[in-house]
Amino acid sequence: MYDNLLANVPTDLWIGGKWRKSSDGERFDVTDPATERTIASVASASVEDAKAAIDAAQGAFEGWAARKPRERGEILRKAYELIMRDAERLAKLITIENGKALADSRSEVAYAAEFFRWFAEEGVRNYGDMRMAPSSGARILVHHKPAGVAILVTPWNFPAAMATRKIGPALAAGCPVVLKPASETPLTMLALMPILEEAGVPAGVVNVIPSRRSGKVVDAMLHDPRTRVVSFTGSTEVGRKLLHGAADNVLKTAMELGGNAPFIVFEDADIDAAIEGAMIAKMRNMGEACTAANRFYVHENVHDDFAKKLTARMGGLKMGNGLDEGVALGPLVNAEGRDKVIELVDDAVKKGAKVLTGGKKPDGPGYFYPATVLTNVPDSAAMLNEEIFGPVASIQTFKSEEEVIKRANDTEYGLVAYLYTGDMKRGLRVSEKLDFGMIGLNRGIVSDPAAPFGGTKQSGVGREGGHEGLMEFMETQYISTNW
Repeated sequence: MYDNLLANVPTDLWIGGKWRKSSDGERFDVTDPATERTIASVASASVEDAKAAIDAAQGAFEGWAARKPRERGEILRKAYELIMRDAERLAKLITIENGKALADSRSEVAYAAEFFRWFAEEGVRNYGDMRMAPSSGARILVHHKPAGVAILVTPWNFPAAMATRKIGPALAAGCPVVLKPASETPLTMLALMPILEEAGVPAGVVNVIPSRRSGKVVDAMLHDPRTRVVSFTGSTEVGRKLLHGAADNVLKTAMELGGNAPFIVFEDADIDAAIEGAMIAKMRNMGEACTAANRFYVHENVHDDFAKKLTARMGGLKMGNGLDEGVALGPLVNAEGRDKVIELVDDAVKKGAKVLTGGKKPDGPGYFYPATVLTNVPDSAAMLNEEIFGPVASIQTFKSEEEVIKRANDTEYGLVAYLYTGDMKRGLRVSEKLDFGMIGLNRGIVSDPAAPFGGTKQSGVGREGGHEGLMEFMETQYISTNW
C-alpha cells in the first residue's frame, strides 16, 4: 500500500551533510501501528556517532552564526515553501509511522512548516538595548549572541512539528543542532533532511541521529563540553533525568514536559461551542498530546447536555487505518501506549465510572482503542492524576467557581487549561487563577508558532515559539563602556 513512498525515505544517520551507517552497524525496526508490520530498518546511532555529529555541528557553528540574520531567514523561508510543496508525501509518512489519521497529519505538516516561516521573520528581530547606568554614567550595551551547539530530543506524537519547533528558532538564532528523534517515528525527520539541504542549510548545521540507545547517546552529548543548549519535549520523568545530566555542564535548558489539562465548562457556556472545543482539545492526535484535555469539569446544571453531545460526537468517529478515507481515529503509537489506556479505563470503571461510549479494545491487528467517554469518574481514579495519552474523556461535575479552580490546580502539572464561559470577565478572572502556562479561553487549541508555548510547575522550563522561543538559543552579552 505504501512501499513506493517508503522506498525513497532515507534510513541512515545524517551527519555533516552526508548519510552514514552507524559506527557499529546497529539498526532497529520501525513499525506501522495500524498493521504491526515492520516498515523500515533504521541506523541506530552510537556514542561515537553522537560525537561525530557534535564535531560536524561545532565545525559549522562559526560560519552559520556569521551569516546575516536575513540570509538565515531566507533559508528558513525556503524550507517552509519546500515542506508545503511536499506536504502530502510528508503527511502520509507521518500517518504510516505514527498512526494518526491523514487529516491530522496534514494539519501537523502545515503546523510544522509554519515554525520555519515564523522564525524566518523573527530571526531578524534579535533586538538589543543601550542605556546609561544611573550611578556610574557608563554606557550599557546589551546584545544577544547564538549560544552554540544545541541538542534537540523530540517525541513520537508530533514527529515533524516537535522537531521544527526547535530547529526553526535554533537556526534563526545562529545555532547548529544535533537532533535525536523518537525511535518510534524517525522516518519523518530523516525525510526532511534532503528538503533542508535543498533549501540551502549548510552541511553540519542540522544533524539527525536516530538511536535505540537513547540514554547513553543523549547523556554523552550532554556531557560534551561543546554542547551549550538542550531542548527536550517528552515526559516529566525523562525530563527530570535530562535536567540532572544538563546540570553537570550547566547547560541552557528548554523542557516541554507532561500535562494534565483540565477542561472547564461553566453553566453559562455555549455548549455547542464547548463540544467543538472539546473535540479538538481531547482528540487532536487521538489524545496523544501533552496539551490534550485530561479532566473534564462540567457544571452540574449543564453536565447531562454536555455529556450527551460529547458522547454522540466521540461515538461517531470512524476508527481504522489512518490512510483510509474518512478515518478520524487511527491506532495509538504502540502496544504499551494502548495497554496503558486500557488499564486506566478499567481502573476507573472498577471504581464506579460509567462508560457512555467505547471502553473496549477491538479485535484484530493494530494498536487501536475506540473514542471513550466516562462519567461519574471518582476522585480515586488513576486517570485523573496521570496523562491518559489516548482518546478517553473523563467527566466530573462541579458546583462553584472556587471549587473548580481548586480542583483544576490540584496537580503537579501546569501546561495548559481550557475553560468555556459566556462571561468574559469571569473567563479572564479564572484564567489568572489557574496555575498553568497556557489557557484556552473559549478555544480548544492553544498551539501557535507565534505564541510562547510552555508550562509551569513540573510541566517544563522555558518556552517554545513566539519571540521567547528564539531567546532559548541565545546568550545575553552586556558590554560596559564610556564615550
